Amino acid sequence: MGLALKLAHQGIHGVAGNPMVGCVIEKEGRIIASGYHQIFGEAHAEINALNQIDHQAIGATLYVTLEPCSHHGKTPPCAQAIINSGAKKVIIATLDPNPLVSGQGVSMLRAAGIDVSVGLLEDQAITLNRGFIKRMKSKRPFVTCKIGMSLDGKTSMLTGQSKWITGDSARNDVQKLRNINQAIMTGSGTILADNPSLTVRLEGSSNTPLRVVVDSKHQITDKSLNIFSANAPTQVFNTHNTQLTDSGKIELNDVLLQLSEQGINTVLLEAGPGLVGAMIEQQLIDEFIIYTAPILMGSKANSMALLPIDNLSDKINLNINDLRMVGNDIRITASFKS
Repeated sequence: MGLALKLAHQGIHGVAGNPMVGCVIEKEGRIIASGYHQIFGEAHAEINALNQIDHQAIGATLYVTLEPCSHHGKTPPCAQAIINSGAKKVIIATLDPNPLVSGQGVSMLRAAGIDVSVGLLEDQAITLNRGFIKRMKSKRPFVTCKIGMSLDGKTSMLTGQSKWITGDSARNDVQKLRNINQAIMTGSGTILADNPSLTVRLEGSSNTPLRVVVDSKHQITDKSLNIFSANAPTQVFNTHNTQLTDSGKIELNDVLLQLSEQGINTVLLEAGPGLVGAMIEQQLIDEFIIYTAPILMGSKANSMALLPIDNLSDKINLNINDLRMVGNDIRITASFKS
């Protein structure tokens, strides 16, 4: 199953809105085939593995990272292909949260007399497809918020200057973050202040995440801005194409719902304190990755200032899930306490 999970991850840039899935076929203690879901709309992991042995898996065991599908979508049901192959056992890491599948693939296999077990390395399988699972369950993508700040909690100078707070290693790590997300989201203020490209700049990567701009004041009109470069798609959300709150602001939940409808499972939020604070207030962020540089920027610099909190009792509690050094900077991965 560990090998199947590693194979599944290779589909990260090809499966689009589908889950990443790997499959390993074993018989008499020997791996006889393996495969993973490579391209959206094309063969699933189980089929790619079965193709290697002409769909002859008599007496074999399949290790699959996600429940085999039981319905006709863009491809025929994998559960039926497994049944037809003569496999005797299927070990599944986790059930498919898609209501078109959930539990039905297992039922289909068991009804055909195949021994099925679920739960091997389940936590790893859930983490692998956390974006897909979040989208299936809540109709919203998994949102990771990236923040870069000084040791005294500053994110830019009074003039807006922020290049560069963190070091080269941290900035390269951010490129890796961009590379594993389907969309990069920011606000119009960041676009006007920094004119970022928001593209993946990693050698060998061909990933082009959708660039998403929240523009409540219709300020992003200059098509010469880097956000409109031809090397990645861009979508601007404004008051004309998004639901509004009672106060006339863009409904951020609707932005995420629209992205979800486009098959976006994962979003990296790289924005200023205004948009980040609004996302926190509406509980739309799933994870924080905070890069803290060993520098002090002083009292005149702009702080994170994400939300106006008057009383200590109203503080926001987080769980620190990971803490490591990236070059000379500290990278903190955190999430809200449940």
